[in-house]
Amino acid sequence: MQFGIFTVGDVAPDPTTGRAPSEHERIKAMVALAQKAEEVGLDVFATGEHHNRPFVPSSPTTMLGYVAARTERIMLSTSTTLITTNDPVKIAEDYAMLQQLADGRVDLMMGRGNTGPVYPWFGKDIRDGINLAIENYALLRRLWREDVVDWEGRYRTPLQGFTSTPRPLDDVPPFVWHGSIRSPEIAEQAAYYGDGFFHNNIFWPREHTRKMIELYRERYAHYGHGTAEQAIVGLGGHVYMRHNSQDAVREFRPVFDHSPVMGGGVSMEEYMRQTPLTVGTPEQVIEKTLTFREYAGDYQRQLFIVDGGGLSLKTALEQLDMLGEEVVPVLRKEFAKNRPAGVPDAPTHASLLAARDADRAQAADPVA
Repeated sequence: MQFGIFTVGDVAPDPTTGRAPSEHERIKAMVALAQKAEEVGLDVFATGEHHNRPFVPSSPTTMLGYVAARTERIMLSTSTTLITTNDPVKIAEDYAMLQQLADGRVDLMMGRGNTGPVYPWFGKDIRDGINLAIENYALLRRLWREDVVDWEGRYRTPLQGFTSTPRPLDDVPPFVWHGSIRSPEIAEQAAYYGDGFFHNNIFWPREHTRKMIELYRERYAHYGHGTAEQAIVGLGGHVYMRHNSQDAVREFRPVFDHSPVMGGGVSMEEYMRQTPLTVGTPEQVIEKTLTFREYAGDYQRQLFIVDGGGLSLKTALEQLDMLGEEVVPVLRKEFAKNRPAGVPDAPTHASLLAARDADRAQAADPVA
């Protein structure tokens, strides 16, 4: 099972001091978090994609390429690649280039984002969101899997004899997760292709998450990719830790109260009861995270938010120390217990390459 962090790259004032970092400081902080995540033994660093303030990660491939040059092992991913408003040709080129530079340490999560105005900024209509996601991804898959593509669709100009360059590393495309909070069409899309489904459940109650994952698993099996238990599932999480739970609650409450998403409604305590947010000790984070398996089944990737909302880089790095030293080692051990043998690990470039080569060998010598 993979454990990591994801960041939305928001620039927010510290709720206790009122000071907000500059864009330069926030961008550099994201890089520092990625490097620290590798240092403490996490598996994945993921960044969002936003094109509006107060967010800074408008170019995930630039960020991840920079991080790739400063890390050696950690998987580099996105917590959203906007399949709706990005040209699939450019996605194919950019992420194949990143995959080559990072020696295969790349996958990505397709999503529609959460900012409606982004559609007209890139010449699209939000009412076409689902259809754009479906058509653009169908083209992207072909661009990564076929050397020469002839294509005509509804939302972009046709392609005739087009070859996307560079080709994916070892002719193995990056693994794709489809991220969605509320759209069954996206769960269906992930299942249809046998791709991963990431439910970023940080703002949602468990019953909603359960229903979306069950739908994906059922459809994954329906399309013949394996059993429902073998479907590739990822979840989000949000943590704030101190070794004294009262300190954690006292320090995080201003962040919660000033959050444009979390604050202004139910209390922080009620919010924690309903969602994956955990504010407390490392032991409390472990206890709650282990309950995710009760409604998600045995899954493959767990990503946490440890920054944002005005938290200082120093505080976020302290969260990573606790994750790496005290939380993730226990989670690895506990999630491995009673895990059925048929449940696969999260795909990596190495595992996808090995599977491809095994399929080719079987096709060349069916008797063997």
